[in-house]
Amino acid sequence: MSDFVKPSKSHLMTYRIARGEQGVLTYEPYKSYLLPHWRFRTVSIARASSQTLWQKFLEFYEQNDFVGMDMSRKFIQMGMTRSKRYANYKGGRKYVDGKEKGEVIEKSKGHEGKEEKEEASRIFREVWERCKEHEGYQEMKKTFLKEQKEWLEMEPGRVKEEDDETRSSARPTSRQSSRRKCQAEEESIKQELSPRLKSEND
Repeated sequence: MSDFVKPSKSHLMTYRIARGEQGVLTYEPYKSYLLPHWRFRTVSIARASSQTLWQKFLEFYEQNDFVGMDMSRKFIQMGMTRSKRYANYKGGRKYVDGKEKGEVIEKSKGHEGKEEKEEASRIFREVWERCKEHEGYQEMKKTFLKEQKEWLEMEPGRVKEEDDETRSSARPTSRQSSRRKCQAEEESIKQELSPRLKSEND
């Protein structure tokens, strides 16, 4: 991993494991390092992509970098969920108005590429399960959360200002605000990946 420079501890302590794929396209430098390896257009591409991301997961483990492991896990999970969406909905479009909280379109049946995307999703799921069950990942997750809690208690003023997600998650949130945050994250993912997903699946 000579092409990746691990950020400072103060930066790492701002990372949020969060739910599912939250933060996958906002937390640098990991996002820019891992995104080029994330693809799922065909079964063979999905298999190669998932294995590359799995190797990155293991490399981050060897480097004792939990954040890198978790970001790799998030990209693998996103490969599973995005390809599943294309399997369920022609063109990957789930909502009538294109917005995440809009009316859900009825799932497609028999559209071109459905079976291939189902298989791509299955491939990513297998690797995702492997990540979750990785003993070192679970141990490092506990260690990271403990260390992060201690760090924030000792250095409350060092919660990095540029990380909006960190600031919002540091405050108690209602179920409604949490839902809005998830919707905003989903919209961010869609906007960033829209051109790439289109070229991947045309």
